[in-house]
Formats: sequence, C-alpha cells, structure tokens
Amino acid sequence: MRIVVALGGNALLHRGERPDAAVQQANIDRVATALAALAHEHELVITHGNGPQIGLLAVESAADPALSVPYPLHLLGAQTQGMIGSLLARTLHNALPGRSVATLVTHTLVSADDPAFARPTKFVGQVYPREVARSLARERGWHIAQDTTGWRRVVPSPVPERIVETDTVHELLNSGNLVICAGGGGVPVTADRDTGALTGVEAVVDKDLTAALLAEDVKADFLLILTDVPCVYEGYGTPEQHPILDATPGELRRGGFPEGSMGPKAEAVSRFVERTGGLAAIGALEAAYEIVHGRSGTLIRPGFAAG
Repeated sequence: MRIVVALGGNALLHRGERPDAAVQQANIDRVATALAALAHEHELVITHGNGPQIGLLAVESAADPALSVPYPLHLLGAQTQGMIGSLLARTLHNALPGRSVATLVTHTLVSADDPAFARPTKFVGQVYPREVARSLARERGWHIAQDTTGWRRVVPSPVPERIVETDTVHELLNSGNLVICAGGGGVPVTADRDTGALTGVEAVVDKDLTAALLAEDVKADFLLILTDVPCVYEGYGTPEQHPILDATPGELRRGGFPEGSMGPKAEAVSRFVERTGGLAAIGALEAAYEIVHGRSGTLIRPGFAAG
C-alpha cells in the first residue's frame, strides 16, 4: 500500500521534555524503529508536526537583539521542516539500509480571506502558567489560550487548499524514494490571483489537515495519524471515557472532539475517507505496524462501523 504517515508534534517532543537536540534525536530514533517495519512492506510518505519546535524558534527570534523584528511564522516553519526533516531522513537512512530517503521543503496554499486569520486557534510552543502567558502576550502581542495543562500561544491556522510541490512528491515516489514532506502543515503561502506569485503568511497550517490533502493528492491507500494515545477516546479525561475502535466519518464527527487536540485529527481522517474511499487510522506511534494491520488504534472507514 501507499501510506501517508502523520507524526504528531508530541511524538517528536513529549510534553514537559526539554527541547534539546539530543532529546529530539532520541525520540526520532523511536520513530524510525516504529516505521521501519512498515517501510519494508509499504510505500511511505511521512509528514510531521512542529508545534513545540516553531514555538521555541519564535521565542528565540523575539528575544534576539540582532533582529529588528522577529522572523515571521512562515520562515520559522520552513526552518522546522529542514531541522526535523534532516533528523528523520538521517535516522531512517540508518534504519533502512539501501533505501532512498528524500526530504522536501513544501509550501501549502491557503486563502488570504480565510476567517482563521481573525480567530487564532493553533497551539504553538511551550505551556506557561497563566500569569507568565499573559505577560508574554502583552510584551510580544501574542494571542494566548488555555491548553490541557496550562496556557500557550495560539496563531491563525487557515485551511490548506493545495500543496504546491505535489508533482515533485509524485516524481520522488515514482523513483522509489521514501518521502518526508509537508512538515508542520507546510509553509503557508497565498497566491496572487493575476500572477500566481507566492507570499508567505503569518500562520501555521494544521499538519493533520495537510496530511489528509497530501494523502488524497498522492492517491494513498491509507492515512495513518500517529500520536501519544493508543486510540481515539470518547469523553477523554472524564469518568465516562471509553475507546472508539471502529467508526465511519459521520460517527467520528459526532464525537465533538476538542479543536486544539483530537478535533483536527478526527476531521482529517474523515475527509480522507469520504473523498477517496480509502482507510485511515489514529493511534500510538509505537503501534504503527499493528494499527495498519488492524490490531490497534481507531480505524475509520467508509460504510457502517462493525458491531
């Protein structure tokens, strides 16, 4: 099968961990181990989150006295694609001797009129206590919102409309490469209506929605979203919490999942299944092989759910 794998930001840097290079390398070693078995049997396209990394770069940029103004989010997103892509490419190269691995910095087209620009919702960066977050918001002009364990910066997250380099991804796949692309949802850009010229915008595109678009464009058979929980839970964190092991897109959407966590993942897999008739799943990184073979995770498929 051709599988698009979307790695969650927490799969690369766990909550509470120091964002040191060595820590991220150790986590990516786990990623390579989890994906190697799949790569031996299937054709993989890998994308990844960048929330912790782009947040760290934004803080560093805002505090750098050498800069007149901080770097914009689209350039910071490109930096994270290069950094995480390099770590993934080298580690997968070592885990899969003889396999060609290509990392591609990609751009994602969004609409300049997207209402998301007026309503920031995408969490980036680390978790702060409320008063620290409020102080940073005043000092740096940030928008902040409450996450599950504290307060974080939120930025606009427009809907992805097209991945600019899709044809190049096809060429790399047809040449036998394992492809890493669309990291962090892709560098967000708008296109001039007359000339088609691209301009970077201050936003972070949701990587799961971009992964669904990528999977559709490359005609993938399976969309696999890997995160830090074993499956989707209804009523997560409440006494009524219970796992959802099998669902249709309609059933999954009725779960009412939070916009800042499982919501985009549920929407992404639902869109892919509805638009292509393929299969999708959400589950834990360590169980990637078992998820694809139906032994773990939450499966999303067309038609009626089993049982």
